[in-house]
Amino acid sequence: MNTNSNTYTIVYASVMVVIVAFLLAFVSSSLKDKQNENVELDKKKQILSALNVNMEGADVAQLYSEIVKQEPLLSADGAIKAETGAFAIDSKIENAKPLEQRNLPLFVCQIEGATKYVLPVYGAGLWGPIWGYIALNDDKSTIYGVYFSHAGETPGLGAEIAAEPFQSQFTASPKHITRNGEFTSIAIVKPSKVDESRDYVNGISGGTITSQGVDAMLKDGLGQYVNFLKQ
Repeated sequence: MNTNSNTYTIVYASVMVVIVAFLLAFVSSSLKDKQNENVELDKKKQILSALNVNMEGADVAQLYSEIVKQEPLLSADGAIKAETGAFAIDSKIENAKPLEQRNLPLFVCQIEGATKYVLPVYGAGLWGPIWGYIALNDDKSTIYGVYFSHAGETPGLGAEIAAEPFQSQFTASPKHITRNGEFTSIAIVKPSKVDESRDYVNGISGGTITSQGVDAMLKDGLGQYVNFLKQ
């Protein structure tokens, strides 16, 4: 075959594309189990972070199994739909369903002999999805800890929802998601502003839309569990 011909060039390029595609598919398939394992491990870290657990040097998977005692699925009326399955739930998919059709994940945990409830929340920031986990004391009102993250908020601005200064506000002084027995959520307000109707924390300076996204995420995400919270 004439190596200078157009036919040779096309055949050569086609063969290389097929070979590279095969190799990429093989590598992806080989690493799939490891990738899934890493995703699950990261999710466990996020849940434990909401519980203020020190994971430095620890076996995260073992620590999770010791602390998280139950993973039931709830319905919007607060009843248990399934005794397990919470960990596998994708909040983005569930949030797209009507409330009465959702499977609401709940993580029942034990920290130093005390029961904590961890509720996942999911919402939208300025540039993409934001999400988090809210840990409540056994009174189902007082916040014990939080964890927030994002897909692509602006560094130094909206991305600060994932930083300790913002998250520590939820536990620096007792914050409650109910008042007089009624669900109120937690308000995210502009710095120097107040909200007399409910407990609040300061939003991110320069990250107004992301802060509003967190406010809506908490109101909608925790609001799904209002019947469970009243039990």
